[in-house]
Amino acid sequence: MSVEKSRPPQDRPWESGWAPDTTRAPGTRRLWLAGALALATITACVTAITVMNSESGEPEHRAAEPTTLSSSAPGGLISFATPSKGGSPKPGTDRAHPSPTPTTSAPTATPSPKPRKKAPKPPKASAAPSKPPKAPSSHGMSIRSVNFPDRYWRVRDGYVGLDQIGSGPEQREDATFQRVTGLADSSCYSFTTADGRYLRHRSFVLVANTNDGSSLFRKDATFCPHYWSPSGTLSLESVNYPGRFLRHRDFQIRLDPYENSHQYHSDASFQMVAGPA
Repeated sequence: MSVEKSRPPQDRPWESGWAPDTTRAPGTRRLWLAGALALATITACVTAITVMNSESGEPEHRAAEPTTLSSSAPGGLISFATPSKGGSPKPGTDRAHPSPTPTTSAPTATPSPKPRKKAPKPPKASAAPSKPPKAPSSHGMSIRSVNFPDRYWRVRDGYVGLDQIGSGPEQREDATFQRVTGLADSSCYSFTTADGRYLRHRSFVLVANTNDGSSLFRKDATFCPHYWSPSGTLSLESVNYPGRFLRHRDFQIRLDPYENSHQYHSDASFQMVAGPA
């Protein structure tokens, strides 16, 4: 007959070589140890991630983006990419930069005033002969209007107008002139009357005056011809006011700026003829 030994008190387990209590489920201690180890591992991972983020030095303190491991890593695992030494690139650096757009606050240039239109230049004669036709010089010559062929230049009261000439000798004498070499330019013309006066412009009106020998008089009495056809049609341009031509307006001979119009061309065209018909 076996003698059963009494169990030690509950407040002193595992003493005096007594066996552990077999009423407990086997493996409980190992489960607790595994759990504690897993908890320590998780804590270490979290601590390592925190230290890595704090050492990255990014001003934005942005969490590292998880990247999937290569195909050699177990499926489903993720890994946090190690930030580079210079920090992670800023957002948008992989995109093309848009072209800058002007802001409304930028100063705008003040528009400059439009330049004034220059007066048109007279056209060059396309059919001008190599030498201008010679005007009659034996008994003087007369200057006839092209668009009023029955009217001629005539000096009356010191002014030159466009008049119809009768058969009287006085009217015919007032409409007869001598063409001479230009006083201010030898390639241009000057015109004298029967009593020795010169035709000159004064206040842009053609008058007959006595030569006073001044430089201004010589220029005012000199006109350069522009021949338009072999028939002798010409216009007379002032030598000291280029761009102004002699023309009739209200049957008065004036010095007016050139105009590119049919009316102006007609009024500024004349012919040198032998004398009033």
